[in-house]
Amino acid sequence: MILLAASSTDAVIPPLGMIVPFAALLLCIALMPLFAAHFWEHHYPKVAIGLGLVTAAYYLFVQQNWHPLHNAAHEYVSFMALVGSLFVISGGINIRVKGEATPMVNTLFLLIGAVLANLIGTTGASMLMVRPWIKMNKYRITGFHIVFFIFIISNVGGALTPVGDPPLFLGFLRGVPFFWVLEHCWQAWALALALLLTTFYAFDSHNFRRAPKKVRELETAHEDWFFRGLLNIVWLGVVLGAVFLPKSVQETTVLGVFSIPALVMLGAAVASYFMTKPEVHESNDFNFGPVKEVGFLFIGIFLTMIPALQILQSGEAVQISSPLQYYFSTGALSAFLDNAPTYLSFLAASMGQEHLSVDSTADVLTFAAKHAPHLIAISLGAVFFGAGSYIGNGPNFMVKAIADKSKVRAPSFVAYMAYFSIPILLPILIIVGWLMVPDTH
Repeated sequence: MILLAASSTDAVIPPLGMIVPFAALLLCIALMPLFAAHFWEHHYPKVAIGLGLVTAAYYLFVQQNWHPLHNAAHEYVSFMALVGSLFVISGGINIRVKGEATPMVNTLFLLIGAVLANLIGTTGASMLMVRPWIKMNKYRITGFHIVFFIFIISNVGGALTPVGDPPLFLGFLRGVPFFWVLEHCWQAWALALALLLTTFYAFDSHNFRRAPKKVRELETAHEDWFFRGLLNIVWLGVVLGAVFLPKSVQETTVLGVFSIPALVMLGAAVASYFMTKPEVHESNDFNFGPVKEVGFLFIGIFLTMIPALQILQSGEAVQISSPLQYYFSTGALSAFLDNAPTYLSFLAASMGQEHLSVDSTADVLTFAAKHAPHLIAISLGAVFFGAGSYIGNGPNFMVKAIADKSKVRAPSFVAYMAYFSIPILLPILIIVGWLMVPDTH
């Protein structure tokens, strides 16, 4: 999916004050659900679009340059086509399970979910697997089951492909080759996953030993699995196939913003929705609420981050240089802000220090080839640390909402960090960073 707008390397750098709408929107996303949940629930589309229009007005009436807006519109449509189609199609697959799971079965389930996240995205895998996860542990489920599901399936697992997590897909849209992350990051992914799964197994084994005798001896005798809506696997294949369409086809657009791959993905989602039996959607409690929220918020994000990216790619805004510094800096922000714009912001900053533009596909390819350690660090930092809090990545809050609805006591925002992400996740990610991120200038 090639960007159509002209490169912004020669564009007029906006004043620093134009970052305010971007910062304001990210702060709203982070804080409003905590301190003004009722207001945010009803008015977040107005806030996101309103702040986006401030930036749009600057480029239309002050710079009189519509190319950055065209560029953002094309990226937004491609982004939402992937995320939305995976969400809809995975919502048409229903997995039911009977019988309580042993610690080994649980660990294997999380491993399968981590691999699957690279094929249908962390959002798709989370929505597909969280309800079976709750049901198969119904007699002894606690907060750590929900947290480790978020750690592994909703975040860390999706670090190998652009389909896996939104930050990597934004990099793919900018020109990072599809298999680049798999080639360069699989060892860090494997280490992080091994450490998380080992830790989970230890926790779950302790939990299992404390379970009633009925659970340990009877409910774990067998697990019966039922699958419905498997026709949607075909539509998932169509979505993945669209990513690999020839470059000449990808460059063809309708109305300047709808690429052929995006139209194929949207078509697959529509076909899946209408061909899936209503009872399957009902079993999954499927609704468009989560993807609607992502859609509105990212309209604002894609517009307001234009000035931030142009300022960052000047190379003077971020005073860090080594890959390890980028890993922890990208990670620190990804834990508390949405990890997709955080990834793109630090990518723009790192490329700007090399006098390269994040808006140029050729420059992105050059950066990936000549400065691989920096791109590895930014990619891993954004994806891994997105699990640092409920607001680090979109699926996190979705999983918590489903757990709460299922009467599972998921940790609060503060408890999530105090008891899990800081004492458990952070040390693991520090180890992964020190061992796997090349700290060269």
